[in-house]
Amino acid sequence: MDKQGKLQRFVALRLGLSDIRIDLEDGRELAHATRLMLEQAQNQVDIFSRQLDPVVLERREMLAALRELCTRNPRARVRALVQQPAEAARRCPRLLELARRLDSLIELRQPHPDYRHCNEAFMIVDGTGLIERGFSDRPQGSASFNAPTAARRRAEFFTEVWERSETHPELRRLHL
Repeated sequence: MDKQGKLQRFVALRLGLSDIRIDLEDGRELAHATRLMLEQAQNQVDIFSRQLDPVVLERREMLAALRELCTRNPRARVRALVQQPAEAARRCPRLLELARRLDSLIELRQPHPDYRHCNEAFMIVDGTGLIERGFSDRPQGSASFNAPTAARRRAEFFTEVWERSETHPELRRLHL
């Protein structure tokens, strides 16, 4: 199947319903799967990343999907654990600005040093959608729109790290 055909196949995927696991081979596929999953989010998005990926998260459509989630559902929650906050602030200024404007719904933290060896990246959406990458600096990975067991396993790890994490000055709301 050619790239365009593969991307078209993504369009039919429904969060919480589609049991197909898609292999992601490049940044374009990663961005496409991320956008489709974020657009279907209803309640919660958890992101674990080394420095946030600007090729994916700085795109207008990603920011719009996150903004839409937060304005549509006042109890929505977006949490991101960022290993290298200074680099993330430099590479993803629009995402950080959105987080600063919606600071009661979007929270960014730095993991405790015990977890800094983790170089993987993943995103959990509504406890069922999961995008995983073995190496946070590479786009290759997989997307599953209905993987509650795998998402729960990742969510348990995310929560463990979240509870021991701190807000880093680079990620705090600016008070002028």
